[in-house]
Amino acid sequence: MLKFVKNHMESIEGIASYPMISLLIFFVFFVLLFWWVFTASKAHIKEMGELPLDNDQQNKL
Repeated sequence: MLKFVKNHMESIEGIASYPMISLLIFFVFFVLLFWWVFTASKAHIKEMGELPLDNDQQNKL
């Protein structure tokens, strides 16, 4: 089964560019995520961290 898939993939023209494109997409995503983590306001992070413990919002529902 694996030989069939491998032979089929090798017959596709330009197939080598897809792994590079996917690597680039994931790299850009994690760089942007890393940037967001360091630039996010500490007040926002604290508010989001305390959200599961906030009983006032649950009592209103």
